[in-house]
Amino acid sequence: MTDEAAGEETFISHLVELRDRLVKASIGIAIACAALFIWPGPSQVYDLLAAPMIASLPPGAKMIATGVVSPFLVPMKVTLLLAFILSLPWVFYQLWAFVAPGLYAHEKRLVLPLVISSSLLFIAGVAFCYFFVFGRVFHFIGEFAPTSIAVTPDIENYLDFVMSMCLAFGATFEVPVVVVILVRMGIVSIEKLREIRSYVIVGAFVIAAIVTPPDVVSQLALAIPMCLLYELGLLVAPIFARVTRAPEEHA
Repeated sequence: MTDEAAGEETFISHLVELRDRLVKASIGIAIACAALFIWPGPSQVYDLLAAPMIASLPPGAKMIATGVVSPFLVPMKVTLLLAFILSLPWVFYQLWAFVAPGLYAHEKRLVLPLVISSSLLFIAGVAFCYFFVFGRVFHFIGEFAPTSIAVTPDIENYLDFVMSMCLAFGATFEVPVVVVILVRMGIVSIEKLREIRSYVIVGAFVIAAIVTPPDVVSQLALAIPMCLLYELGLLVAPIFARVTRAPEEHA
């Protein structure tokens, strides 16, 4: 067998392995989605998501649906989103299982903790947004609204807002992972990251001002955790780099 044929066969085998991992990840998401459809059901899932907004509205007030099929589609989308978030550890595991055979032993010690921490940090960011941020943001908006305005949010607009906020906070909580990767790959030194700390703080507030609503509460709720997680990354990165060092690097 020629080198070209061997390389082509290896490439095809990698594509087959990638397909299998994507199928397994999709099956995991489908199972989580089916479980949520059975219990508690899309309607209850959406009621859970809408709870922070409903709590900030006047007694007896509800959200509205302006689209004909919105009462059906929006709860379905929320259920799919929650299923994806719950299945993130399984999805990241499939990613790790795909790249693991081509890694050295010290590299495997790097990937698996990153996969686990990435999924947990993303879920933690979404949970922080739901349990801490939403209630305060909606209460602030409700208190600020003039008495001549009836606050009756549309469920599709609410879903778009919630998805963007959850994505922003989930991505923000990945800051320690980004810091660890930059240091471990030798792209930026830990000393340089400490030197630019002030610029990172300014950048965190700029990002928070862009991706969150124009209120101080949500901006601080995103910027402050981003700064604290950056400091956490600075503490963890040297330890992680030392533990995952290659054998020849110890010499």
